Amino acid sequence: MTNLSANHTGAQFVDSHTGGEPTRIIVSGGPELGTGTLAQRLETFREQFDDFRKGVVLEPRGSEELVGGLLVEPHEPDCSAGILFFNNVGMLGMCGHGTIGLAVTLAHLGRIATGRHRIDTPVGAVAFELEEDGWVSVENVPSYRLAKDVTVEVESHGPVTGQIAWGGNWFFLVEEHGQEIDSSKVGELTAFTKRIRQALEREGITGENGAEIDHVELFGPSESADSKNFVLCPGGAYDRSPCGTGTSAKIACLIADGKLEPGQTWRQESVIGSIFEATAQVVEGKVIPTIRGSAHVTSEGTLLFNESDPFRSGIST
Repeated sequence: MTNLSANHTGAQFVDSHTGGEPTRIIVSGGPELGTGTLAQRLETFREQFDDFRKGVVLEPRGSEELVGGLLVEPHEPDCSAGILFFNNVGMLGMCGHGTIGLAVTLAHLGRIATGRHRIDTPVGAVAFELEEDGWVSVENVPSYRLAKDVTVEVESHGPVTGQIAWGGNWFFLVEEHGQEIDSSKVGELTAFTKRIRQALEREGITGENGAEIDHVELFGPSESADSKNFVLCPGGAYDRSPCGTGTSAKIACLIADGKLEPGQTWRQESVIGSIFEATAQVVEGKVIPTIRGSAHVTSEGTLLFNESDPFRSGIST
């Protein structure tokens, strides 16, 4: 890890929210990461510029809920831009709500028009369509279920059974949990899902090739959608949106169980009431989800990193 260099005295940003979940895109003034693949540049960012990540998303400039994104030149020639997403604890391979926020940000900056575009990410190119009404449909990376009926012993609760699935991040998805998915219960839901994640770690349950399962997703009934969810993110904050990668993982599980047909719409409500619409196609055996949602630009400006500021790299707790 390196400290913020003298070159990082200021960075231009655009903030937005997608269904209530905030995204901050660094549009200029970020670290130089070279011209390799996005996966290679992610590792460079992680290894050499982690203090920049912290300065952008941690207090006093950010918050634990904030997802950041560094706008970079794409490696894939047919992509409009490249993006490296990160949060309060580290780097992210992909972020569904963040991609919707990125699309609206690029339109706000006049860099894209309505229509179909591709964005380069560390986990592969992601396509999206910016619609005339400002809504965005994101064609996510191929998603799949790795394991079904996985049971862990959760402290102060007992056994909890869920599914392990990939939607751009690794998820443990739980249908039967005895919790009420409601915004008034966020504290209890956060504590419960943290205990589930601790149980997964304790019992050595992982995604493919030993990858950490860093998201936990609970589902419950909804009066205005097909389902209502609560998603615990890696840093311990909950997702205000229905979570694009989490909804992709859910779609993969539904299709695997024959509960959703390709092309059929699934409406996913978040714990605060915002909604994503999701469909999927199966191409050569792979589930390709499309997540549709809306985002709104909330602010833009310059983040300042004064060398005399003791918290220029954020407040780590």
